[in-house]
Amino acid sequence: MNVYDSDRMADVLAPIGYVVTDKPDNADMIIINTCHIREQASEKLFSELGRLQNIKSKRCDTGKATVIAVAGCVAQAAGAEILKRAPYVDIVLGPQTYHRLPKMVAYATRLGEKKINKSLLDIEFPEKTKFDFLPNVTAKGSSAFLSIQEGCDKFCAFCVVPYTRGAEYSRSVDDIIFEAKSLASEGVKELTLLGQNVNAYHGKKTKGHTGNEVGLGYLIRSLSGVDGIERLRYMTSHPLDMDDDLISAHGEVASLMPFLHLPVQSGSDRILNRMNRRHKVADYHRIIDKLLMQRPELKFSSDFIVGFPGENDQDFENTLKLVREIKFLQSYSFKYSSRPGTPGALMDKQVPEHIKGERLSVLQDLLTQHQTAFNQESVGEIMPILFDRRGRKTNQIVGRSPFMQPVHVKASNEYFGQIVDVSLLTATSNSLSGEIFLNDKLSQNLDNLSFNAERNCV
Repeated sequence: MNVYDSDRMADVLAPIGYVVTDKPDNADMIIINTCHIREQASEKLFSELGRLQNIKSKRCDTGKATVIAVAGCVAQAAGAEILKRAPYVDIVLGPQTYHRLPKMVAYATRLGEKKINKSLLDIEFPEKTKFDFLPNVTAKGSSAFLSIQEGCDKFCAFCVVPYTRGAEYSRSVDDIIFEAKSLASEGVKELTLLGQNVNAYHGKKTKGHTGNEVGLGYLIRSLSGVDGIERLRYMTSHPLDMDDDLISAHGEVASLMPFLHLPVQSGSDRILNRMNRRHKVADYHRIIDKLLMQRPELKFSSDFIVGFPGENDQDFENTLKLVREIKFLQSYSFKYSSRPGTPGALMDKQVPEHIKGERLSVLQDLLTQHQTAFNQESVGEIMPILFDRRGRKTNQIVGRSPFMQPVHVKASNEYFGQIVDVSLLTATSNSLSGEIFLNDKLSQNLDNLSFNAERNCV
């Protein structure tokens, strides 16, 4: 979601003359887009701002102005604190107001060095959504993110998203289809549908229409008919919103990739209850079983929080048990980080940091074992790979398998941005390597088999 938001900020600034640079020392404007999920991100922000202050000061000495903006969820939650601790910041804006950036930049640059204690703070939740004002999305490659839903109404005890992103909001099907067609016309072949709670999607078929809302399963079936879009994914999901229609879509829509990110957070019912997740381990298993009945090759990744307040050794062992049973291939796994304003921050039985660290190491080792084993099992397979990046080595391109495995191949750039069959030859814990599987090679092999068969008959 932050990658998508960053790209859209670049889109809204383009009409007033800004282009992206990777050299902050030469930038007229620097935006830090932030996440508030973990405490470390907040502290990293202030450390980075100190560095940017030096850049701003040096540029000022040469007569060049620099606008510094802080965007995203940390800005939403701690806007006043940011301006207090870093008064040289010019703009602070939340994730729902970045469509207003051009006006904010115009105001900040007009004030110039005379600006004293007039930094702009915009962390409202506007009545009209930002999507009503954003320009048409532009493609950055063959794979793209498409935001379909924002906010969350679940209020998990560890999470700040409901406070920083607001209540659940879903875009209309028409708006999403229009954006998907626009991206496809620019060469995008794979869409990842985004939302803080993406499978809670409940959009209208037509914007402003008073008819019934539809769910993610309906939207996915609609997107599968967009010419040029060959792959669909979605994240991040909540088990409570995996309804039967969405589960059925996994068996019906061929372009929906066989890899699903479905966060569970813990394998202990007791901890899930303390987290206010409102599902049990048995519920999660039932969802997985239903999905596998629809699509047996489906693989899973998840989110885990270790060391949530009150977690004991048995709770953690139950998490490991669930990982072994589902055989998750990947995971976003973290030590619990207390976030101010959330119920978890006020709970008793906080787990010591060293125990969190030990448990996280054990969990990640187990997940790495599963990922390594699956990669090794993939050796010898022929898989369709979407090549969307250039590798570090000469003539190397990198893509993703249907199961999100990185695949490296030595090949010319003609395959870049294409979906190509690849014979997988070697594997590590993190990626695979292979070679392009050419149809003429297959034909030659078949001809040889036919010739040998005839010779044996003679």
